[in-house]
Parts: sequence; C-alpha cells; structure tokens
Amino acid sequence: MLAVERLEIQGVFLVQPQRFGDARGYFVETYNARQFAEAGIGCVFLQDNQSLSARPGTIRGLHFQTPPAVQNKLVRVIRGAIFDVAVDLRRGSASYGRWCGATLSDDNGAQLFIPVGFAHGFCTLAPDTVVTYKVDGYYAPACDDGLRWDDPDIGIEWPLAGGQPIISNKDAKLPSFKDFVSPFEAP
Repeated sequence: MLAVERLEIQGVFLVQPQRFGDARGYFVETYNARQFAEAGIGCVFLQDNQSLSARPGTIRGLHFQTPPAVQNKLVRVIRGAIFDVAVDLRRGSASYGRWCGATLSDDNGAQLFIPVGFAHGFCTLAPDTVVTYKVDGYYAPACDDGLRWDDPDIGIEWPLAGGQPIISNKDAKLPSFKDFVSPFEAP
C-alpha cells in the first residue's frame, strides 16, 4: 500500500510506502509502477543515482536538467537523513520561485517526487547519509543546470543549526534566481 500526500506546491508529492515489520526488521516495496500511476505519478524511471555525504550540513543543489533532457525525480534516503527541497521553476505557475521541502530518513522511509520544472536540492542531517533517486531521463551534461543554494529570492530555510554548509565548487558558482530565464512553463 502506498500513501501519497500532495505538498503545498502542485506536482510535488511526499510518498510513504508501507513497511511490514517483525522481529527481523522490515520489508518495504519502495517502488511499484502500477501503484505510482494510480497515485498520479505515471513516469517511467530509466536511471538510478546514489550519493554519499560524509558530514551533516552538506548541501547538494539546487539542480535540474533543461529541455530536451528534463527529468522527474523520486528521492529517498537509504542511510541517515536529509531535508529535501523542490523549487518551482515553471513560468506562469502560481508558486513560481517558491520552495517546499520535507525530511526524508532511513527511519521514516518517506520519498519525495519532484516533477519536471523544479530545481532539487538537499541538506544532510546525519553523518554518512546515503541518498538514492530515480529519474525518468538520462543524465545529459549539456542540459545540466542549477541555481544557488542560498539565493535570497528563493529563501530556503536550510536546517544548518548555525553551522557552515559544505558545498561543492560547482554549486558555489551557480547563478542566482533573478538572473535565471526559465525554460519551463506551468501546465
């Protein structure tokens, strides 16, 4: 059984697969195409990606791929915890430039579905956090893009608890939202 909660921005879903536990641990079906389609998430995933972030406070993002190589994403945590964020980049959307987020962890088993037209990023909340995500389009370096993680016009409230974030050189050089011309349009 799959529980799906629509978040405050249209198209972003918090997905909670059912866990079956006993004295040995638990079993969970993390993805079932039929159940996802019945819940309104009908894409066909083609590639799985995984990252390890050694230290809490590591921020990855805000990333997306532009047309013609766009991607829907389904994000989950195998070990540790993250604060996962989606930023609406669809011109004409009532929520254009706004973000929403959720805490995903190995304990809660929640997943975040992020549709095409959104930037994605996360902040690790635990050491040695392993994140995996499915995408429905292959990685295309020519279409790889992003926005600054700390852009004041987006205003993401990252849970850094006063610490300094750990950012890649690539992410530190991403452009600001005010200079971004979106190739995405609201449906």
